[in-house]
Amino acid sequence: MTSAIDKNSLLEAEAWELLEESVIYYQGKPIGTVAAHDPQSDALNYDQCFLRDFVPSALVFLMHGKAEIVRNFLVETLKLQSHEKQIDCFEPGAGLMPASFKVHSNGNEEFLVADFGELAIARVPPIDSCMWWILLLRAYEKATGDLTLARQPDFQAGIKLILDLCLVHRFSMYPTMLVPDGAFMIDRRMGVYEHPLEIQVLFYASLRAASELLIPDEDGGDTYLGKVNRRLGSLKYHIRNYYWLDLKRLGEIYRYKDNEFGKEIVNKFNINSESIPTWLTEWLPETGGYLAGNLGPGRIDFRFFALGNLMAILASLASEKESQSIMNLFAQRWQDLIGYMPVKICFPAMDGLEWRIVTGCDSKNRAWSYHNGGNWPVLLWLFTAAALKAGRTELAQAAVAIAERRLFKDKFPEYYDGNNGRLIGKEARIYQTWSIAGLLAAKKLLENPEYLELISFAEGLEVPGCSL
Repeated sequence: MTSAIDKNSLLEAEAWELLEESVIYYQGKPIGTVAAHDPQSDALNYDQCFLRDFVPSALVFLMHGKAEIVRNFLVETLKLQSHEKQIDCFEPGAGLMPASFKVHSNGNEEFLVADFGELAIARVPPIDSCMWWILLLRAYEKATGDLTLARQPDFQAGIKLILDLCLVHRFSMYPTMLVPDGAFMIDRRMGVYEHPLEIQVLFYASLRAASELLIPDEDGGDTYLGKVNRRLGSLKYHIRNYYWLDLKRLGEIYRYKDNEFGKEIVNKFNINSESIPTWLTEWLPETGGYLAGNLGPGRIDFRFFALGNLMAILASLASEKESQSIMNLFAQRWQDLIGYMPVKICFPAMDGLEWRIVTGCDSKNRAWSYHNGGNWPVLLWLFTAAALKAGRTELAQAAVAIAERRLFKDKFPEYYDGNNGRLIGKEARIYQTWSIAGLLAAKKLLENPEYLELISFAEGLEVPGCSL
């Protein structure tokens, strides 16, 4: 009779085999992984390597001592970075990293073709790619101890180009980044334009990484470090003070006066208390809290977005107390946010007239599907890492156990549908690489929590920010 340990080993070996089958080779070297290997569906762009998709795969390779593919990925994608100032309005700006790339051949010659969003559905630009690239460069350095790669002149120049792109003079009064709809993992119209949480957290984490990777006193390194540290302090202050939601904060918003003027006011963003959704006052637990999905003039997006909140824990953008409140929210609203497959990408879903207006009647993003309240197995690694960092190992173990029971049987779908993630996504690809890597990374983190250092940050020492 096969023991449970033997069965788990066999299943993990199967997942490893699937991950290795997804590897892309360029000039004889491993360079990345395809998005999915679904024999039942058209390839579309799922046969390409997406920068954000490769991150969990890269972490798995690093945790298993297979760093060559990660180094090759970092070297080759740096060559794809846009370097030219925009002359044509349809060209990517300097510093932008592509959303994806594909290996093409002409006779015996191989070359990489990058997509900066010009071929993507709705032509969305991938602002998060450059941030994930910096975070992966830092993870590579921590995993291998190789301090030479990031300090090469072309890598230092690449980091500075990204900082030029992100720290550009802005038509804005906030330290946050202004981005359009669809510029990150939620790459379809979902009302996440302006200052979405996910981008602000990735921005903060990538600035933390850049502060570790930049060489001072070399080609303006000190100048860049000064800009980075100033923005870090202001960004942390802004997010912690204005994005945080718990019952105490909700009570304050409920009693806001509107149309206040001047510096010493409470309702700085002119939020109308009537904008508080009816579901929230009953749903938010006494000991739970989270960072709101978005914030702008006259607007709080009260939806819960998983990636931004989980990454805020890892980056120490959320305080220790806030991190515990976020994990309390998961624990007490488990069926809503974890359900039958970790982890729900956002909660709640838009439906009816709101869905029609905000998504443009996007049939793929109907209620409780895809990015509109779907459950995404790839988020399992982020949930596991955040739970471990917050000292909530039992939550990570429970989530991994749920995923293991279904993912192998369901052939690693891209996403799940339904209020609790009970159904395989209607248009989900199977053998989705980041679903495979998400499980493998989560299991490896549980096995050895020391790997958290690859993707997490200690509480920062940034200078305090200033109130608006």
